[in-house]
Amino acid sequence: MKNLTLILLFITFASVSFSQEKLVWHEDLNEAVAISQKENKPLMLFFTGSDWCGWCIRLQKEVFFKPEFTKWASENVVLVELDYPRKKAQSKELKAQNSQLQQQFQVRGYPTIWFVKAEKNSSGQMNLSQLGKTGYVKGGPSVWISGAAQILGRK
Repeated sequence: MKNLTLILLFITFASVSFSQEKLVWHEDLNEAVAISQKENKPLMLFFTGSDWCGWCIRLQKEVFFKPEFTKWASENVVLVELDYPRKKAQSKELKAQNSQLQQQFQVRGYPTIWFVKAEKNSSGQMNLSQLGKTGYVKGGPSVWISGAAQILGRK
């Protein structure tokens, strides 16, 4: 009987872990913009210090790593991680892209999350229209998602 219980318990945990979606965080803005336009979803730009920012790590643990957020994000936004690590190596191109976006959005602290819509202007250049921003919000995924949905106009 114990063996049967253990087997059933294992199958239950295995099916739960396999049924959860895996979020895709893009690092390349151009790639994310192409997906955003194809799927008609705004971009969620996550400015983070992944290996040193305590509030960024806390936001990920309390919100971004939760199934509720995974479901919401996959239906509503294209995720972009703009990382400013202290120890992790990055390519020169990635550092330049992230630095330019940090200046463009006047990010002064982490975590900062901007919701933007990618649009091409009449000369074919990409324009990122700001929809709103947020950061760490206490209360877990439901509170954070509620605030994000208000920014996006989707309640």
